[in-house]
Amino acid sequence: MTSTAPKTLQGKDADQQPAGWQQRLRRFGYAPRPVIGLRERLVPPYTRPSERLWPVFGIPPAVVNPLLRTAAWGGPLLVALVAGVLRFWNLGSPKAVIFDETYYAKDAWALINQGYEGSWPKDIDKSILRDPSSVPIPTDPGYVVHPPVGKWIIGIGEQLFGFTPFGWRFMVAVLGTLSVLMLCRIGRRLFRSTFLGCLAGALLAVDGLHFVMSRTALLDLVLMFFVLAAFGALVVDRDWARRRLAAALPVDEDGVLRPDATVAETLRLGWRPWRLTAGLMLGLAAGTKWNGLYVMAAFGLLTVLWDVGSRRTAGAVQPYRAVLKKDLVPAFVSTVPVAIATYIASWTGWIVTDKGYFRDWAGTAGKGGSFTWLPDWLRSLWHYETEVYQFHVNLTSGHTYQSNPWSWIVLGRPVSYYYESPSAGIGGCPSDAADKCAAEVLALGTPLLWWAACFAIAYILWRWLFRRDWRAGAIACGIAAGWVPWFFYQERTIFLFYAVVFVPFLCLAVAMMLGAILGPPGSDERRRAIGAIGAGVLVLLIIWNFIYFHPLYTGTPIPVEDWRNRMWLDTWV
Repeated sequence: MTSTAPKTLQGKDADQQPAGWQQRLRRFGYAPRPVIGLRERLVPPYTRPSERLWPVFGIPPAVVNPLLRTAAWGGPLLVALVAGVLRFWNLGSPKAVIFDETYYAKDAWALINQGYEGSWPKDIDKSILRDPSSVPIPTDPGYVVHPPVGKWIIGIGEQLFGFTPFGWRFMVAVLGTLSVLMLCRIGRRLFRSTFLGCLAGALLAVDGLHFVMSRTALLDLVLMFFVLAAFGALVVDRDWARRRLAAALPVDEDGVLRPDATVAETLRLGWRPWRLTAGLMLGLAAGTKWNGLYVMAAFGLLTVLWDVGSRRTAGAVQPYRAVLKKDLVPAFVSTVPVAIATYIASWTGWIVTDKGYFRDWAGTAGKGGSFTWLPDWLRSLWHYETEVYQFHVNLTSGHTYQSNPWSWIVLGRPVSYYYESPSAGIGGCPSDAADKCAAEVLALGTPLLWWAACFAIAYILWRWLFRRDWRAGAIACGIAAGWVPWFFYQERTIFLFYAVVFVPFLCLAVAMMLGAILGPPGSDERRRAIGAIGAGVLVLLIIWNFIYFHPLYTGTPIPVEDWRNRMWLDTWV
């Protein structure tokens, strides 16, 4: 019997031959993707540096494994230490109430001392800076338009270090430093690389917007911290769930993990503590500023889609149906009710007092109606929230530094928090200055980092859409959750510093792009060398850029001409 197979396949397994288009693309450098086992697809291992690296630094083989284990925490802690030194150095300067600190520092002081915000008299800031002990806390309730979590946190620092600029900035600087540590660890788990995780954290450490917000008593950095913590908890939960699936799947006689539709579609993953942690963090985020609610919706969808992908990888024929039956209700219960309970609990100070703004509404102006069976405090709180919502959506009064969210990513209109122009020899201005100096605190991201992030966003979208890379999709979700909602309120008065919420995800995107520039595992030395030079130059330029703009981040007096040289765009003035 004559074989009908082509001569090129005679004597070979036809299934092992590359497809025709793949064969033709080999001349252009195409290489088929390596086959990855099911266990590695469910729970990818952490990458190890090339064995050729250790002799270069004179590290003996016996030290390599302990060094790698130490680096998993040692590297992130070192990056966080550098970030902390930068943020805490001269934290009380400028000794002034800068920008919206005039609201949150005073509200936090009242909240931490009497449980509700007071109605402060105008022009009280100078008296507070001169002698805070002489300024009484007002007992009349103040009308505030943001939930209390961020102010409680600011108040902790004031309780520890006094009603001073250092006191009201202390806890924000703590959270800013811890967020760098978290990002290192999140990036390490996301990329399975200690180096790329530490690189993402290092980029966050030298971002100007994150740096300024870490040294200012505003709410947005606190919101960013809880959003990042929720994301990190969900990433850990994803690994935890996939390990449970891998442990339940059958193993063949060769010890190879095999997919199983029955297990993948019927296994209950049980108690998921990291998802509860995410619910708690999302509740604290919403309890800081309401845009945390958009993040909750985005992250909720993200974690459900991760469950779909996990069950599909494990062999589920109908993964969406399996998630609907086994995962959707537990996912909802462990996040949304937990977040709601956390949000309500954050109002405890207002609930237990009888002096908070609108606290007695249900018993006075709101007496009667359809919901009298609810507790008065809950009805009063609901009325307060509806009033605040109307305030936010109708906030259209113009402001010098307002900006459109379209311009945020290119740093179109940063916000000046503080500006003084001391004369030569006065207030830190050099005595040999030819003209006056400029001392400014400008909420401006490190320009080269943000402009590189524009390309990084395009890269992760490509990775997500065309390579189905879940890591890119997760980063894109974090950016979209913090940025996209503001496009629905373009008529509202909004500012560039709101973007600090998604800055960590920009740093993850840039780190992922730099990892691609460095080259995939197994690249030859020439490819690695070229990639290392390109990535290294970009990182060094970003660090230099942060150093160059550092006076504008800290209010350091510099000659006006030097200040003008740093105004790269006309809209920055």
